[in-house]
Amino acid sequence: MTTENYYLTLTCPNRPGIVAAVSTYIFELGGDIEEAQQFDDKASKRFFMRVSFSCAADAKTLRDGFVDIAKRFDLTWNLRAVKELKRVLIMASKLDHCLVDLLYRWRIGELPMIICGIVSNHPRDVYASIDFADIPFYHLPVTPETKATQEAKLLEIIADSKVDMVILARYMQILSDNLSTQLSGRCTDNLSTQLSGRCINVHHSFLPSFKGAKPYHQAHARGIKLIGATAHFVTSDLDEGPIIEQDVTRVTHGDTPDDLVRKGRDLERTVLSRALRYYLHDRVLINGATSVVFSD
Repeated sequence: MTTENYYLTLTCPNRPGIVAAVSTYIFELGGDIEEAQQFDDKASKRFFMRVSFSCAADAKTLRDGFVDIAKRFDLTWNLRAVKELKRVLIMASKLDHCLVDLLYRWRIGELPMIICGIVSNHPRDVYASIDFADIPFYHLPVTPETKATQEAKLLEIIADSKVDMVILARYMQILSDNLSTQLSGRCTDNLSTQLSGRCINVHHSFLPSFKGAKPYHQAHARGIKLIGATAHFVTSDLDEGPIIEQDVTRVTHGDTPDDLVRKGRDLERTVLSRALRYYLHDRVLINGATSVVFSD
């Protein structure tokens, strides 16, 4: 008998019987649970769960049958066949280390996704050494005068390409409050509903201390001993969205600003790829101003 692999994620007000109901439902349909993780957030009194399972039933049958359980426990939930790859749009600027890393990991199968396009505020020849294969490239140059127009075009690309997630791979333009709000799902129009929680950014974890240009040089001047990177969901509050992944490395007085830049780029690549991998495998659930990340 042929089976399909599925991910089921859910969150709801915590109460007894949720795990039993979910596992019994999968069992009664002949499913086999391969991995199950759950978290009870005492502060918010909410329950979070992720289940990876195989089953001979198709996705529609599984979804239709799960509706009664969802109503009983007031679930916010999603069930997806693993083969239904998520659609990703990558945005980049001149610093291409994160872009190149994501493309490499995608090509070797580490990041199972469909890349709908690459958007940059710089022309294609800036990336002359990078093979984009058949991935569409969109040049959207941004100036203070064109920002609103280009962001409107970006939203059209996102809608037309049915994008699930936008990745800011060291995209060096600050998104407007309007665009950030739409991507974070905090307004009521249809597009923002579709894009709720679907934009991930990566930045230096010490940006709150070292804002503006050349943060690594500022950190060096202050004799910092740790540098890091943070991947988070985008909101209208700059660099303050729910955190998905972070990492740090030690530095010493002997490290030059160039050394800090090099080490920082390594961290940015790793942190962003991890965050995207967690998302692609449905391991990330937003919990207010924070997130629940079920590790792999």
